[in-house]
Amino acid sequence: MNLSTHFPVSFSRYSIDFIQQEARHLVDRGVISRQQPISSLCDYIPPREWIWVEHELEKFEYLLRDRIGDLISSETWSND
Repeated sequence: MNLSTHFPVSFSRYSIDFIQQEARHLVDRGVISRQQPISSLCDYIPPREWIWVEHELEKFEYLLRDRIGDLISSETWSND
């Protein structure tokens, strides 16, 4: 089933960039680890809005069983 026919993207405030940023923030704070599945994020997003997150992840071919580290792997490191 294609969710975009039922849920217009314009209603979603959960862009992939926003999801990655929030996941990175939770990892940086030590709330979740990079090894946990992406589905762990559902504990930090209101249940009624989780469908939008799932839709956005699906659009970018992420699976809920994929690791948080896969989602935020585009991190850049600076030399100190």
